[in-house]
Amino acid sequence: MKSLTCYIDGIGLLGPGLQGWLASRAILTGEQAYQNHKTVLPSPESLPPAERRRCGPLVKLTLAVGHAAAAAAGCDVSTLPSVFSASSGDGNNCHEICAMLASDDRQISPTRFHNSVHNAASGYWSIAAGAMASSSVLCAHDASFGAGLLEAITQVIVDNTSVLLIACDAAYPEPLNSVRNIPDDFGIGLILAPQHSAKSMARITLALTTDAPTILMDSALEKIRSHIPAARSLPLLQAIAGNKSTTLVIDYLETTRISIEIAV
Repeated sequence: MKSLTCYIDGIGLLGPGLQGWLASRAILTGEQAYQNHKTVLPSPESLPPAERRRCGPLVKLTLAVGHAAAAAAGCDVSTLPSVFSASSGDGNNCHEICAMLASDDRQISPTRFHNSVHNAASGYWSIAAGAMASSSVLCAHDASFGAGLLEAITQVIVDNTSVLLIACDAAYPEPLNSVRNIPDDFGIGLILAPQHSAKSMARITLALTTDAPTILMDSALEKIRSHIPAARSLPLLQAIAGNKSTTLVIDYLETTRISIEIAV
């Protein structure tokens, strides 16, 4: 694969102990001690009341980090192409549907069903943002952030336009959590642009590699990185937070990973 280059113009971040990009920069650089607090999901005020009542954690994550990234970059969300990536669908809905199927009453509500499908977050985003541009949705288990990043940057280059990447994962309730352990909710939004601008935070260049993934020195942050697929983005965010030009590696396939050269 040829190397792929673009610019990061905006970042949205929400996760355990990481309440927003600006508030998290000092934590990522080690200037402030990390404290593991459960992720606080804001109310999705950009949705109409009926949809606001029905949406789950994955949608709330999507809207929070997507709007934050777009606001930082000064982008019009209604015209912004988007890529959504998650390692699975809404865990709470999956749990409720499984519980209903295991009971005597197997009539699943239409609302429960349409919230369980993998592209639900994309649909809610289109309603909340009034987005009419193209949208792609993908899932690649633990490789989902890397797959989403490759897809989004490819679109940036091919279409010569800015693209919003949103990668999110939400925790499962028991007993599913014992099989697929995602300890907390985590989401990241990135505005990826084809040209440098006054908003640009960093230039990134991607290539495939067989090198081992970059490990975070902070053991608490490393636990988040290794246990939540969307948090595989943390080494990238750490480098940008520290205003540090470097080369790092993030997880992708079992023996093929993604090398990211960062210039700030």
